[in-house]
Amino acid sequence: MELNTIEPQALQAVLASGQPAQLIDVRTPAEFEEIHATPARNVPLDRLDPEQFRLAKGQKLFLICKSGARGRQACEKLVSCGIEGVTNVTGGTDEWNKEGLPVVRGHKTISLERQVRIVAGTLALTGAVLSLTAHPYFAGIPAFVGAGLVFAGLTDTCGMGLILARMPWNRRGA
Repeated sequence: MELNTIEPQALQAVLASGQPAQLIDVRTPAEFEEIHATPARNVPLDRLDPEQFRLAKGQKLFLICKSGARGRQACEKLVSCGIEGVTNVTGGTDEWNKEGLPVVRGHKTISLERQVRIVAGTLALTGAVLSLTAHPYFAGIPAFVGAGLVFAGLTDTCGMGLILARMPWNRRGA
């Protein structure tokens, strides 16, 4: 499926032109609170309901996340439900900020990507130690984590990230 993409500078020009458009940030509320593009509103990927985006003719919908991966997933979800005029912001909020475009800054938080690395590393280390000290069956824990990481790399979809996004500390402000 070929998806529409736009660079942050080009999107800023579209928004400044006054064309009917929405910028939706699909990161967790905690990530959104830390930093987001000034015109964006937060609708986390796990709560994205295609029905709320049935757009009027001519209105465009731009989706942004941290780096572009979750924005692409959100675009795929909306396009598969027949929503037209959906575009992913290339490079996400990281690129938007790097380009010097207007952002709102709030409280610092641990990104979802870092949370996944912390949890995956903790599970792998714990499983390895337990397999050496308690019972060899605990080797299944790091094997399971490794399989999940391979799956995430191949599909660009992270199950652990989706689970962590639903945790209370990532839902504050929601």
